[in-house]
Amino acid sequence: MEDRVLALRRQLRDESVLGEYGAPAIARALEAREGSPPLSVRTIGRILERRGAVDHQHRVRHAPPPAGWYLPAVARATAELDSFDVIEGLKIADGPRLEVLTGISLHGGLAAAWPMPWVSARAVVPTLLGHWHEVGLPTYAQFDNDTIFQGPHQHRDAISRVMRLCLGLGVVPVFAPPREPGFQAAIESFNARWQAKVWARFHHATLRAVQQRSVRYIKAHREQAAVRLDAAPLRREVPPHWEVDLQQRPTGTMVFLRRTGPQGAISLLGHTMLVDRHWPHRLVRADVDLASEEIRLHALRRRAPSEQPLLRSIPYTLPIRPFNE
Repeated sequence: MEDRVLALRRQLRDESVLGEYGAPAIARALEAREGSPPLSVRTIGRILERRGAVDHQHRVRHAPPPAGWYLPAVARATAELDSFDVIEGLKIADGPRLEVLTGISLHGGLAAAWPMPWVSARAVVPTLLGHWHEVGLPTYAQFDNDTIFQGPHQHRDAISRVMRLCLGLGVVPVFAPPREPGFQAAIESFNARWQAKVWARFHHATLRAVQQRSVRYIKAHREQAAVRLDAAPLRREVPPHWEVDLQQRPTGTMVFLRRTGPQGAISLLGHTMLVDRHWPHRLVRADVDLASEEIRLHALRRRAPSEQPLLRSIPYTLPIRPFNE
């Protein structure tokens, strides 16, 4: 019977008008010849696979890249990255609306959540500063491209107050590529857990009740993650008596993760920059080094996370102008 199946497959491959010679086509041919199919489609498929008479190849599943693969120090677990995001659209029944600023560290799983009436850049700066006073400074702080974190998009060379906070503390701000899954997976996962375990699980009559419930949840979450926290990269202390100076000229490095367009260019800080015409629709890490006044553009590939060749360096000088508070 197996030989008959293989012979019929060869015949259909050479003579079939439709050009179909897989298991369903063989089953139809057997039914046409014998009146009823002696074998099911699945059985024929197993015969073909067992005898090696298949044209398709099994899908090759590649191992996922390490966490934070786009930042070499984070991928090696020698540097910590804190991710921050905002949960929007929450409303207390017969009460006010509220938003939640959330954060979690990549290696240590250090979670944080701050329910407040409205998350603004002015509210984020003292909140992050207080958080880092409590737990220490990471090497990197990652955000999405919301204007709360990145500043107004309509202005060129805009350095937001959140970015100035990070640069002043020696923390490298990292901005995930727009509409790219995966880069914000850690914080998005925590957002879902917080909403399920705090917001949706209990009835809250006031914002204060939400805040108290969130504090208890964050404390329990950190206790559960104690082993991860102990094994995470060390965090620096905030310098004593340090204060935010928004008028100080920013210095340090900022990282922007972007995907090139069809011509191999990216949009960054209000400028369109050509990366490489042979690198269209591909991921790029742009390191904006304010000290050396250049932008270094590195190629990124998930299948080869350790290979991040420098594609191009572009001179860049941040204009000197006061920060509009």
